[in-house]
Amino acid sequence: MIKEIKSILVSAEEIDKTVEKLAQRINADYAGKSIVLLIILKGSVVFASDLMRKLDIDVTLEFMQVSSYGGGSVSTGQIKITKDAQTDLNGRNVIIAEDIIDSGNTLKALTELLKKRGANVEVCTLLSKPSRREAQVDVKYIGMEIPDEFVVGYGMDYDEKFRSLPYIGILKEEVYAD
Repeated sequence: MIKEIKSILVSAEEIDKTVEKLAQRINADYAGKSIVLLIILKGSVVFASDLMRKLDIDVTLEFMQVSSYGGGSVSTGQIKITKDAQTDLNGRNVIIAEDIIDSGNTLKALTELLKKRGANVEVCTLLSKPSRREAQVDVKYIGMEIPDEFVVGYGMDYDEKFRSLPYIGILKEEVYAD
């Protein structure tokens, strides 16, 4: 374990089992149908890649990069799209692949936008922090709920670091505290 990590919250083995369970549910729900797996950049790439390989349904990939943060650590509730989907999602079954849901503000704005565009939207997240939720978001597929800790690894970062860790670790507070 690297020195900036206080402890491992979710092991690589636990992640794999969780992703497998999520994929089984999606496979059952969408048997005989096609989906667009909408990967939210950058943190969700590793999770979505593993999830996609476990799906045995017709999957098209699409990417978006969005934020509802306006130069601070507090969400504005207004969505800012820095990379939009390239595919017309009208009438498509879209599953948003999220690494972690915290306040829910960005995800709420994104799901509302996609529904306005005519997509049938569901959300699949590896991690959920319900104690931090500010916006009501309907999440059909939740891998696991975690405590209110600053986590990194498995695609999630702090200042673009720690994404390549094979596990999800709790970052030591002195690393990110001002």
